Amino acid sequence: YVMLLTLSPYTPTYRDRVSPPGVMIRPYLNGFTIAFNVSQPTTWQPYVDSMHHFLAAYDDKVQEEKNIECVSGQYFIQGGNESEEKKACQFKRSLLQNCSGIEDPTFGYSKGQPCILLKMNRIIGYRPGAGVPVSVDCKVQKGNESDLRSVDFYPGNGTFDLMYYPYYGKFTHVNYTSPLVAMHFTDVKKNNLVHIQCSLNGKGILNNVNSDRFLGRIIFTLRIGK
Repeated sequence: YVMLLTLSPYTPTYRDRVSPPGVMIRPYLNGFTIAFNVSQPTTWQPYVDSMHHFLAAYDDKVQEEKNIECVSGQYFIQGGNESEEKKACQFKRSLLQNCSGIEDPTFGYSKGQPCILLKMNRIIGYRPGAGVPVSVDCKVQKGNESDLRSVDFYPGNGTFDLMYYPYYGKFTHVNYTSPLVAMHFTDVKKNNLVHIQCSLNGKGILNNVNSDRFLGRIIFTLRIGK
C-alpha cells in the first residue's frame, strides 16, 4: 500500500523508452474483413451506423464547445502541475471531407467506395514523428497491386498534425479526441478479396515487425460486391 502511494495516477513513473504506437481502424465490426454488396443496403448499413456512432464525438459543434483551436504544425505542449486539466485541440469531423459523413451519409459505401478511419493508439507524453507529421499510405498486402487503384486521404495528404500531441492521459486530458486519418478507397477491384496494408510513416515509427500486425500498420480485407 505504501508503495502504491508513490505512484502517480497521471503519468507513468518511467518513460525513458516509449514504444511506437499501434493503430486501429473504424468501422470494426466482424474482425478485419469489410465485406458488402453495393446493391444490398442491409450488407453495408451496419458499417455506416458504426461510423456515425464513432464520429459523434467529432461533430463540429461538439468540438467547438469542448475544445480549442490550436496552431497547426507544432506540438501543443502544456506546462503546469501534472494534475491540472489540460486543454484539447479541436478535431472536427468536417476535416474528413468526403469521409465525414456530412455530405454523403453513407461514407461511400452505397457507391462501392468505402471510407475507413485510422487512428493511432494513445501514448502519454509521446511526440510522434520527431517534429515532422506522421503520414499514412496504403498498398495491397498480398496479391495483384492493380486491385487497389486509388485511395484518397483526409485531412490534407493523410497526416496526423503535430498539434494533437503530446497526450497527457485520461485524468487530465478529459476532452481529448484522437486525431484521425480517413482513407477513401475510391477504386478497388470488385467481387474480389483485396488484402490491404495501411502503414504509418515517420521518424521513430516501426511498421515492419512481423510478430505484431498492429504496430505502426494494420492489415485488413475489402470485398466489395456489385
